[in-house]
Amino acid sequence: MARFSLQKFWWTVGVRYLFLFPALLLYALFMLYPFVNSIYLSMTKWDGAFPVKEFIGLSNYSRLLQDKLLWLSLSHNLIWVVIGTVVPIFIGLFLAVLLWSQPKGMIVFRTAYFMPVVLANVIVGIIWHWIYNPIVGILNRGLEAIGLESWTRGWLGDVNLALYAVLVAAIWAYVGFVFVILLAGLQNVDLELLDAAKIDGANAWQQFWNVTIPQLAHVLTMVIALGLIGGFSVFDIVFVMTGGGPANSTELIATYTYQKAFAENEVGYGTALSLVMTVVSLVATLIFIRIRERDA
Repeated sequence: MARFSLQKFWWTVGVRYLFLFPALLLYALFMLYPFVNSIYLSMTKWDGAFPVKEFIGLSNYSRLLQDKLLWLSLSHNLIWVVIGTVVPIFIGLFLAVLLWSQPKGMIVFRTAYFMPVVLANVIVGIIWHWIYNPIVGILNRGLEAIGLESWTRGWLGDVNLALYAVLVAAIWAYVGFVFVILLAGLQNVDLELLDAAKIDGANAWQQFWNVTIPQLAHVLTMVIALGLIGGFSVFDIVFVMTGGGPANSTELIATYTYQKAFAENEVGYGTALSLVMTVVSLVATLIFIRIRERDA
């Protein structure tokens, strides 16, 4: 009887692993193998075409430490992470609170706010590139129409403004996602706690900060984590709008990686850059989540 039970146990376990095997195979083929291969490529000197890859060990990584453009790109990524995460959360939370009570026309507003998320970042980049056009762009034309000609400029050609101009486009495209997630989170807020706080004499701000926000903690953690990861890996919208220029003023780690790997044919060094980008985004996200869990 015990032998039969043991055989039945191993048969059950075997069937479970049999069902898991296809997913494991796909994960290993499309995730693990490329990752391990990337580690190997980062230790080679290779132009992407020559059949022989010259193994150079950690030379690419030692070169990274002395690469001033890498540190400039990283500083731009940090600016992107801070502004591109904080601003959408503030705007998205504000809009979500406005529609929390489900006023008339809520579906229209929710659709309008979320619509930019449906667009590909390439399309968003093209649209905003037209908006920023110094000659026919609607932004400069609008400033001229209200008598602010002195404010007109080539927004994407100004080294001091280009990064923030691209950030505005990215925030416009991301706010709708944050808004929908936070609006969904607000539906789970316990209204009885809000009523109790109101009875205890808490004003509207105290109710929001001390009762609503704590109940949104897990949703906010997810949104911030996604913002951190996206801020370190953003590529498409910057590549379309500026390509990292002018004068590297919008250069990010991802665009710099593309430049090295595909424009200058330094695939080994470009792969090392991509691994640095991956490690930095993961470490930043893990640190944030650990701090958030410790304070919870």
